[in-house]
Amino acid sequence: MKHFRKELWYEISKRRDFVNITSQIRECLQESGIKEGILLCNAMHITSSVFINDDEPGLHLDFEEWLEMLAPERPYSQYHHNGCEDNADAHLKRTIMGREVVVAVSDYDLDLGPWEQIFYGDFDGKRKKRVLVKIIGD
Repeated sequence: MKHFRKELWYEISKRRDFVNITSQIRECLQESGIKEGILLCNAMHITSSVFINDDEPGLHLDFEEWLEMLAPERPYSQYHHNGCEDNADAHLKRTIMGREVVVAVSDYDLDLGPWEQIFYGDFDGKRKKRVLVKIIGD
């Protein structure tokens, strides 16, 4: 059985954003040379997320508005965590959107549905953060 590990780094220029990373994940898979197996992709920071959904701008705006209703950024004083930081909302948003995705690998490709794409979501941006890609298989 083969294994492959790579870290991808992202720096989001604003507080929150979603980035389609499907092409970078496919590049990792090609680099791995693994034909059949499992791919794990996870955010390595507690205020960011990796998830699968449709690459549709209206949906991304819906995510942003929905997450802000569930865990509004302000007022910062509403959160116990915000003693010396102002990112409690980002921790909650990450919990909602999830930490990782697992995707089957079949015939050297990601086994995704017709509209499925892999996204990196950052809820407390403006600094470098990493995403881990781990692939195992033959």
